[in-house]
Amino acid sequence: MPSLSIDSPLGPLMLAGDGSALTSVGWGRFDRDEPDAMLVETARQLEAYFAGRLQRFDLPLKPAGTEFRRSVWDAMLAIPYGGTATYGGMAKMLDSGPRAVGGACGANPIPIIIPCHRVLASGGAPGGYSGHGGLDTKAWLLALERRHAGVGQGNGAAAEQFALL
Repeated sequence: MPSLSIDSPLGPLMLAGDGSALTSVGWGRFDRDEPDAMLVETARQLEAYFAGRLQRFDLPLKPAGTEFRRSVWDAMLAIPYGGTATYGGMAKMLDSGPRAVGGACGANPIPIIIPCHRVLASGGAPGGYSGHGGLDTKAWLLALERRHAGVGQGNGAAAEQFALL
């Protein structure tokens, strides 16, 4: 299975694929990297994202999960850079419950790229984050995006509006 370990501002990340698509992003390092062109491109896009130069990833994704979880992950991909949605709003959109949406967020095998960090609890509370560093990592990612999207500076209205879901 193709794999690649990279350094990031959040610590080392492990990228894995199936030869044609990205299947997971995790924290840590592989004992042995076996990169392919798609993983090298993933690393390039993540570097641009962390530098504030990339707002939308363009990668083939193949997260393993149930049909419901994949529908939640697809909905997360629609949340604009710098914006947020709520567990309840997503649940309503998917005709489900907030806890089920939260469970799908926590099971996301491709964090950062499938932006589960953009999903908040009601009233803007952070909710949870299953990635390394927990809520500190979630807050860091949201701050990065808000800084580069200009949210709160008059030009992030579209991103903020998505939070009404």
